[in-house]
Amino acid sequence: MSVKHALSRGLELARSVFQLGLFKPAGRVAAKFRGERLRVSRPTRTVQPQTFLPGRYRFFRLSLSGLAAQLQSGAFRRVVGGGSPRNRAVFLAFGVGLTLIEQQLEEDRTSVAVCQKIQAVFTKKSFQSPLKPFTSGYRLEDYVTGKQIGKGCSAAVYEAAAPFAAPAEREKCSLVDLNQKETGNKKAGPFPATPSFPLAMKMMWNIGASSSSDAILRSMSMELVPACPRALSKEQEEIALDGHFGTAPKRLTAHPNVITVYRAFTGEVPLLPGAQEEYPDVLPARLNPLGLGRNRTLFLVMKNYPYTLRQYLKECEPNLMQASLMLLQLLEGVDHLCRQGIAHRDLKSDNVLVEYDSTGCPRLVITDFGCCLAEDLGLKLPFESSSIYRGGNSCLMAPEVVTAVPGRGVTIDYSKADVWAVGAIAYELFGQPNPFYSSQGLESRRYQERQLPPLPPAVPADVQLVVKLLLHRNTRKRPSARVAANMLHISLWGKRVLASLDRARMDKMMDWLLCQSAVVLLKSRGTSGSSVETELQRSFLANIELEDVRTAVSFLMYGQEQWHALLMHYPEL
Repeated sequence: MSVKHALSRGLELARSVFQLGLFKPAGRVAAKFRGERLRVSRPTRTVQPQTFLPGRYRFFRLSLSGLAAQLQSGAFRRVVGGGSPRNRAVFLAFGVGLTLIEQQLEEDRTSVAVCQKIQAVFTKKSFQSPLKPFTSGYRLEDYVTGKQIGKGCSAAVYEAAAPFAAPAEREKCSLVDLNQKETGNKKAGPFPATPSFPLAMKMMWNIGASSSSDAILRSMSMELVPACPRALSKEQEEIALDGHFGTAPKRLTAHPNVITVYRAFTGEVPLLPGAQEEYPDVLPARLNPLGLGRNRTLFLVMKNYPYTLRQYLKECEPNLMQASLMLLQLLEGVDHLCRQGIAHRDLKSDNVLVEYDSTGCPRLVITDFGCCLAEDLGLKLPFESSSIYRGGNSCLMAPEVVTAVPGRGVTIDYSKADVWAVGAIAYELFGQPNPFYSSQGLESRRYQERQLPPLPPAVPADVQLVVKLLLHRNTRKRPSARVAANMLHISLWGKRVLASLDRARMDKMMDWLLCQSAVVLLKSRGTSGSSVETELQRSFLANIELEDVRTAVSFLMYGQEQWHALLMHYPEL
């Protein structure tokens, strides 16, 4: 876009001179433009074009700067030699245009180098686990289970504790610590009299697969996508890698806004508290004669988060800044998935967990990957038959997914499907009902953008713009998770620099990025605990790309122009 912009600026000068009537017929201009005086010919085999030239200019044997200088000098020679006004204007305008292109390319090369240096600094430090590393825990007997804390359509979740998995640090605002309660478990051992439960154990319901570990890991392999490298024992790792589908699903690297599975193992289904009342049908026959479940199933061990996002929003009302940070965390988590070729396909407030950081700000993590797409094909799924699984929650299924018609050669692109779901969840974050949930609400299959309800007037205009763009039906007009996250980052922490930016020139933005890098590095050294704000800023700087930043700036500047135009017509807003 920068090359087109610079070229158009140079050619607009020529067009304006044409309109003043100073030119002769255009045919003669074209004839002389192709003449010998330009000394331009197609490249021979011995002369290679410059690597930085755009494809449509590579027939020039000279660099852009050299060609621009030649054209401009030719224009001045024609002034002295009495050339026609038409020739002088064409040479001057085209020379100026090429000079601007060369200048913009040089600025872009400098900006790209700055972004790469910033990336190198902030990608060195990996995400730290909130628990101390432990080497055991591959058996059900290694854990003490507490009360049931969650239940879905395919699993039940229980509190869990183990002597080898103590929290690395205790945060005074953590809901895990605030919710510690006395349990009836009096098992002797190294556990305290009033044990805390820093872990959560997810017990999958096994109805279709046999009781062998091999079959269980194959049928529930998607649950292993967020598993850490040591989640499976060596024996189970070999079983999981030796599946019927060629290779095991992709594994996610750790990220502060994505759940991490610390342990995954198979074991016999126990009779846990509330099992007979909550899910009797999925129990094995040895526990319930009418049950349909198998004797063995898959267990997943992860950190215990006290609330789902839905539960949190029922009890708490985040302020505008907190809600904006929560939206940004979801975008950062989705961007992390997309970068590794994974689509969640079941994003909803029930599948997002919440805790507090050391400053009292809500921290969000995406969980429940049972419906995810994590194949070698990436984010595009061949859709040749209606029996192919599209994903989870149909209410929050992106328009391009729900309207896809199976056929030969048809594929569903999930690269922007999860960000659409984030846009719908944003209404819940800002205290509004999700427009795609209520019985009288919208359907993703046939809604139009004008039907979307407005967010509260207090929500910043930039945030409203992001939500509006995320819910755009046309995927070409819908930003990626990275671009949307960049828009929020710039809006939250770069408001001043945004007001003085030019879409084509990014030098001020580069200066701001360097300042932000220094600030974040100082914050990281000065605080003992990691806050949500610092984590977000580190993630932004670790994934910085010049074109993504430029696109985000263009979206924001266009949104500001539209907002000012609206205020001109409706001053009461």
